Amino acid sequence: MPLSSNAEVVIVAHRGASHDAPENTVASVSLGWSQHADAAEVDVHLTRDGEVVVIHDATLLRTAGRDARVDALTLAEIRRLDAGVWKGAAWRGERVPTLTEVLATVPEGKRIFIELKQAEGLAPALRRVIEASPVMPAQVVLISFEDDILSEAKRALPDCDALFLADVPEEAAEDKMSSLIQFCRTRRFDGLGVSADWPIDAQLMERLRAENLQLNVWTVNDAHRAGELLAAGVTSITTDRPAWLREQLSGGR
Repeated sequence: MPLSSNAEVVIVAHRGASHDAPENTVASVSLGWSQHADAAEVDVHLTRDGEVVVIHDATLLRTAGRDARVDALTLAEIRRLDAGVWKGAAWRGERVPTLTEVLATVPEGKRIFIELKQAEGLAPALRRVIEASPVMPAQVVLISFEDDILSEAKRALPDCDALFLADVPEEAAEDKMSSLIQFCRTRRFDGLGVSADWPIDAQLMERLRAENLQLNVWTVNDAHRAGELLAAGVTSITTDRPAWLREQLSGGR
């Protein structure tokens, strides 16, 4: 399933529509769909009892108010926590969702980017959840900074795209990009996800397309930068504000 056409970049809702709703909740992902995002991005960890839950941090303190690691608690213990009130009283009662609950929201024709955090047993658990869900493998994009867990997940779910994540390098970006392209070839990944500070132009995109590699750029909440990325021909752009960014890129049409 292609992520974009020549005419339009794919807009990915970062942790759902996280500018407006508490990140990584069913509410934020659902709001992303209502804001016409083409895809949503979420993060996953394993609980102590092996359930795949949607949360960014390794601990629950920032978004759910308990100073404990996700992998130290059971799903039942985590479900008692409020993962919405930190964003405002209107979101009180939102819970840390399971990946199963989030996948149930994905409309036909949309995609879900799943960032894999390092956890023993995550890949087989992820496969069980995805295979039992209504989404097709082609709707799932696996992403991670951890090459070993991404490789394991790609082997477990070969029909899902896999993008390796990379922040801006300390060394020369051109040299680093060359090594990343070779790395993707070796690991049989489908592309890269890079931060918006990378130097990205049409020449780079031609090089990536020649290698049959996708390029996702995160997290873009600046209309000017998004316009530059659109002009370069990136595959997809991840943003906290999907509706706003689409309007900016379309010139308000």
